[in-house]
Amino acid sequence: MKEYKPFKSGKVREVYDIGDSIIMVATDRISAFDHILKNKITQKGAVLTQMSKFWFDFTKDIIPNHMLSVDVKDMPEYFQQPQFEGNSMKCQKLTMIPMECIVRGYITGSGWESYQENGTVCGIQLPAGLKESEKLPEPIFTPSTKAELGEHDMNVSLEEGAAFLDQTFPGKGKEYAEKIRDYTIALYKKCADYALSRGIIIADTKFEFGLDEQGNIILGDEMLTPDSSRFWPLAGYEAGKSQPSYDKQFVRDWLKANPDSDYLLPQEVIDKTIEKYKEAYELLTGKKF
Repeated sequence: MKEYKPFKSGKVREVYDIGDSIIMVATDRISAFDHILKNKITQKGAVLTQMSKFWFDFTKDIIPNHMLSVDVKDMPEYFQQPQFEGNSMKCQKLTMIPMECIVRGYITGSGWESYQENGTVCGIQLPAGLKESEKLPEPIFTPSTKAELGEHDMNVSLEEGAAFLDQTFPGKGKEYAEKIRDYTIALYKKCADYALSRGIIIADTKFEFGLDEQGNIILGDEMLTPDSSRFWPLAGYEAGKSQPSYDKQFVRDWLKANPDSDYLLPQEVIDKTIEKYKEAYELLTGKKF
């Protein structure tokens, strides 16, 4: 059996090159505040992969995506080992566009902090008098540049993002920046409306895009998982305060409250985190995990 080694190891995912395509494996690692935590969250990788699959299928009418299969039988024999079952996705190879496409439908987190200071989020002027966690009149696109592991992503305006993309794709920066903005907003609106009908508010999320060999823009990476999004329960939602969530905000809050933890979580936080991830998956897909 041929053995494969990942050519890229991110905070959470390992990426393997199998020649004509790649295999993305979502591990059980968890990251917060740009650090990989010392614990693993059992089954988390499988939840993320299956949730991405659900959303990729749901949105392929808006934009094609890189997913080819999540069935290990479609992958080389090496990936038919137990540790790859459920958490691996065979994907089309893309030239990634180096921008995190963040969309915010509600005001929370760093956006809320910025708004309290000067009424803006990432340089976008918002109406006066908004409350914490309030729904915005329209979703806003607040992209950031992709940083290396251990460094912080940089928030940029659309114009700055276009100039940044021009360095990688000369003469195409503005076109790509505007196209991925439009895709980001369209994807968010469709998915947020659907999630609302299932009892979940998608407060914000991020997408990543790449180019195929023909130069078409394709949706890549992961999609609308608890790792890349803020999911709130609709039941009990009320603007004016922070919301309970189905995502890793729970882990972030614990770390903030325990600054001396050295990024080591207690078992009860691990158990609660995977419970929340699975609950979000089951609510959104209508399937038992």
